[in-house]
Amino acid sequence: MSPDYLRRWNTISKDHLVNEEIRVREVRLIGADGEQLGIKPTREALQIAADANLDLVSVAPNAKPPVCRIMDYGKYRYEMQKKEKEARKNQKVVDIKEVRFSASIEEHDFQTKLRNVVKFLKDGDKVKCSVRFRGREITHAQIGQKVLERVAAEAESLSNVERKPKLEGRSMIMILSPK
Repeated sequence: MSPDYLRRWNTISKDHLVNEEIRVREVRLIGADGEQLGIKPTREALQIAADANLDLVSVAPNAKPPVCRIMDYGKYRYEMQKKEKEARKNQKVVDIKEVRFSASIEEHDFQTKLRNVVKFLKDGDKVKCSVRFRGREITHAQIGQKVLERVAAEAESLSNVERKPKLEGRSMIMILSPK
């Protein structure tokens, strides 16, 4: 075996034991096309893999004896990365958008902010509605709660209330999630 081939063998391992990293006396060997080759000494298994110009990869290191497979590990890792990339591309990331109201909000401002809430819910995002209390407004927290309950009632056809209005410090917070 040439030195670069051995170097390639020892440097490609990331999440499996590969080739010389396998430090057990004997292994249950699975061939390149999936057939069972039986229990072999590790040296012999490494030689079989080297003759086929492939890698010996430990696929079940906790079994007795450990199960190893003959495969092209670089190609296997490439295919796994492609699958992970495809899975990441297909997943939907749910953002949380925040819309702030005030306890003494006027009707037109309320309708404008409600349109934003509806737009975010239609886009599939969660919406965190908050009422910020300033000065002595905190003594009338029920006014802020009425504002948030009105938002929940107006957006009821598009959303579920994930978290009921709750006072946290000087803010009352409610979270809506899309249906």
